[in-house]
Amino acid sequence: MDATAVKTAFDVSAHNYDQARRQLIPCFDDFYNTALALIPYENQASFRVLDLGAGTGLLSLFISKQFPNAQITLVDVSDVMLAKAKERFSDDLNRFEFITADYSKQFNGEFDAVVSALSIHHLTENLKIELFRHIYDVLPKGGIFINADQVLGSMPEIESIYRKTWIQQVKNRGVSDADLDAALDRMKEDKMSTLENQLNWLKQAKFETVDCWYKNYSFVVFSGRK
Repeated sequence: MDATAVKTAFDVSAHNYDQARRQLIPCFDDFYNTALALIPYENQASFRVLDLGAGTGLLSLFISKQFPNAQITLVDVSDVMLAKAKERFSDDLNRFEFITADYSKQFNGEFDAVVSALSIHHLTENLKIELFRHIYDVLPKGGIFINADQVLGSMPEIESIYRKTWIQQVKNRGVSDADLDAALDRMKEDKMSTLENQLNWLKQAKFETVDCWYKNYSFVVFSGRK
């Protein structure tokens, strides 16, 4: 991953990143709700969450509302994005930790759940494989990794359908030209892998109960338990 290029792309978009989310993710509600539903803890449980590529903290926000006793660590390469996340959680900062770092290189700690949304597709295949193994290592037995992300079509024809459908969907939802152009610019840093490969890499990393629980064209939610 060219962390500098990714950081630059997201630094530039940080100020208006959230406002176009529902337009740029046509399946927004199902996508995020599936990720939340996979967290295997009671709503009042106290547990530790690591959000990789947390950005402005959108996924962490949903988790914090559903699980008010969860402690959440947000990691992102963009300090500008994390500054937005700190603003979002300014009323309850004691529950949150913010770390500016390239998580593809290393992260430390022990967590009951590791989550990510629309970030890991910026990593090369080799980095994804290494990341999945490292995530496995920081989880306790029974811990879970949940990835809500975009995947590459299994063949060029399918990938073409994914891209054309997405562009038509976001235009139908009224996305502005500026927001679409910004998204397409960020997508230049994408290094997407197929769903099949990523599920296999999770299994190779010794994850169990590996499955894709939601799929809408390129948008998927998959997970593995330790």
